[in-house]
Amino acid sequence: MQPIDIRAQDAGHHLAMGILLIVTAFFCSALMGACSKSLHQVSPLLTLFFQYAIGFLCFLPSGLHLGLEHLRTERLALQVFRSVVGSACQLLFFMSLRALPLLDASLLSNAAPLFIPLVVWMWSRQSIQLRVALSLLIGLLGVLLVIHPGPELLHDPAALLALGSGVLSAIALVATNKLAETDPPARTLLYNFGVSAALLIPVAISVWAPLSLRALLLLVSVGVLFALTQWFIILAYRYASATELSPFNYSVVIFSGLLGWMFYGDVPTAAAMLGTALICSGGILSIHHGPPEGKGSWFGFGHWHWLWKVVRPAADAA
Repeated sequence: MQPIDIRAQDAGHHLAMGILLIVTAFFCSALMGACSKSLHQVSPLLTLFFQYAIGFLCFLPSGLHLGLEHLRTERLALQVFRSVVGSACQLLFFMSLRALPLLDASLLSNAAPLFIPLVVWMWSRQSIQLRVALSLLIGLLGVLLVIHPGPELLHDPAALLALGSGVLSAIALVATNKLAETDPPARTLLYNFGVSAALLIPVAISVWAPLSLRALLLLVSVGVLFALTQWFIILAYRYASATELSPFNYSVVIFSGLLGWMFYGDVPTAAAMLGTALICSGGILSIHHGPPEGKGSWFGFGHWHWLWKVVRPAADAA
């Protein structure tokens, strides 16, 4: 059977299809979060290993089909850095799920657009425009409403862990865009999954404990849903640009809220709802007015850079 094609390709502009696919991707992402939250008896490190190991196995045939030449990179250090930061981002998200409602954890971990302009400023010294700064202020006000700053955060730092996940996600996305200058996205995807899985093998062995059938099925589901998230994102970016699709990344927040209410009985407070609206509004405004690094899929991995579909198709097909 022919492996799935994970290269960046242009299938013709079809915005409705792109939106449907990106929303489906983030529905899978929300389901993955729900499965992770149900694994409260399992180490988050083991969950992280299953996520990347199964994802890598899902995409390995595609990588082998592309050939070893396609996988060779001259920026190995940056590939490893991006993988480590992405893994840490996911780990903090899994840890925060143990104490936070699914909506809050998903919302804060997807606050990356609020931090991307700051990361770009520190990385490349690009100035932050006034309207971008205002959008960040709107989003950060929402963050304050969600995390409830106060002494209790010292005793239960789950909200800070989720927010830290968002910060690391922003760093990973900026690194992904730096890699996109020389490496096709399929290469970065395979390095991300492969390096993360390899580094987590000794960690997974050290935290291994006997698993129930339910826990094993949930762990496998986390990995499969993570791979499906990336696959639907790949397909979505074939039909529409990052600028058009990025605002729909926040659909994961809506799905997470619904799943949290249906399966865990989490009913958001009025303050949480207002904070959600402010974070999403600030994030979307930051995507629209901010640097190009903010236009992509920041949850986990998935910035399918338009450059590789239009300007450099030959490099991606090599």
